[in-house]
Amino acid sequence: MSDTESDDGASTERTRAVVLDLLPNGRPDDDRPAHRKPPLAYTLGESQFQLRELTLAEDADISIGDRIQFDAEGVESAREVAYDDLSNAARSELEYAVEEIIDRDEARFVDFYNDAQPITLRLHQINLLPGIGKKLRNSILDERKREPFDGFDDLEERVAGLHRPKEILVERLIEELRDDDLKYRIFVGRDPNEG
Repeated sequence: MSDTESDDGASTERTRAVVLDLLPNGRPDDDRPAHRKPPLAYTLGESQFQLRELTLAEDADISIGDRIQFDAEGVESAREVAYDDLSNAARSELEYAVEEIIDRDEARFVDFYNDAQPITLRLHQINLLPGIGKKLRNSILDERKREPFDGFDDLEERVAGLHRPKEILVERLIEELRDDDLKYRIFVGRDPNEG
């Protein structure tokens, strides 16, 4: 059983997050005395890629890079935050955390290439990925009709001109996290278990 499944098969991944940064002395812009500021952590949710600020207990045993649950021991509260609210350290860790999440659940992200659908008559979800135009999109669609892709290596090998398919997803995810005004979102804020 993977660590994202419980005994009844239900996913616990919805509440999992990767710790991007720790602020043991609280936010620097908090004017309260240091002893009154609670320790904080910035996290990235693994399922819907929500950015959150967690208020931690003084004795919380959490480190940068840890995978935690929002209701874990030592987590007192959580609130959603925007990319601009993150600390500089959290922003610099974001790309590594996204890559780690994709590596850990490669099948989910390869399935995006296998299952992506048209958004409108003229726009396909695959076209939302950086560097993918009409010709490359059509190559991906043709190849997946023959046989579903079983990994990023298979995808790169079978689709001429598609280089670094994992990195393309990382780039799109970071863009969705940074830009609040995107018209279409593929990953951020969407439950991967929904159709």
